[in-house]
Amino acid sequence: MPALTLVEAVRTALARAMAEDERVVLLGEDIGRDGGVFRATEGLLERFGEERVIDTPLSESLFVGLAVGLAAQGFRPVVEYQFMGFIYPALDQLINHAARLRNRTRGRLSCPLVVRAPYGAGIRAPEHHSESMEALFAHIPGLRLVIPSSPKRAYGLLLAAIRDPDPVVFLEPKRIYRAMREEVTDDGRALELDRAFILRPGRDVTLVTWGAMVPEALRAAEWASEEGVSVEVIDLATLRPYDADTLLESVARTGRCVILHEAVRTGGFGAEVAAAVAEGALFSLVAPVVRVTAYDTVVPLPRLEDAFLPDARRVREAIQKVMSYR
Repeated sequence: MPALTLVEAVRTALARAMAEDERVVLLGEDIGRDGGVFRATEGLLERFGEERVIDTPLSESLFVGLAVGLAAQGFRPVVEYQFMGFIYPALDQLINHAARLRNRTRGRLSCPLVVRAPYGAGIRAPEHHSESMEALFAHIPGLRLVIPSSPKRAYGLLLAAIRDPDPVVFLEPKRIYRAMREEVTDDGRALELDRAFILRPGRDVTLVTWGAMVPEALRAAEWASEEGVSVEVIDLATLRPYDADTLLESVARTGRCVILHEAVRTGGFGAEVAAAVAEGALFSLVAPVVRVTAYDTVVPLPRLEDAFLPDARRVREAIQKVMSYR
């Protein structure tokens, strides 16, 4: 089994899906000859040809609209945006067409479309390249929202997204694109969507996160273990629909919940998680729910980016805070 980075796992999953199903086509800016801005599609043009790996004009609304039409007619398009911040011109197509197609046609048509985008901070890019706006997509009925946090999960979840009959927004945390390697078996086996992963079992605190914050959560949990605190780390992975059962079962056992996300605090998806805990596990809590997030501002210029992002130190402080309630 080769040890792959997350971006290599994405490329491997794309190649597997294209080899297995000729309906899978790729569209996006510079994905063909250049292999994508992060090289996620490198080599796929040479392997599958220009009719299946399509370099598009610089018009985000145009090529996702084209992909909606292809999906409605039986193809399985995978669209790449160079950065999450470039998706916004295509929101009309995603919200008013892709997400509504099954309901609008009363099930006669579906939209098996995947929209991929690198997202998040951590590489010191300009602010509109570095946002974490996942809560925006989690609020749209009819869309699935998936965020991998490791090479294995990127491979399995992307295959599942491509095979899903409805539209999926697949956000790839570019901060960890090449930050780790993991053995990945290219066997075509998908992971289950809508299912959270318990990455580290624990008895004292439930720590909920996703994406690039997973390594920070695991680091904080390790530090806490040195202080005698057992932290259960949950990677939600699918944010819409998210796995509330795993979350609530964990909080019922631990009685404490810390939520970690890279996005800004106000209106972030962590608020939805906190509401679910309040509604479904209130009487299990022995401490208030604590959120650890970025600050309510645009992503600052590069030298302030580290101060803007949550880290393991802040998570450790949150764990200590909830443990102070007895």
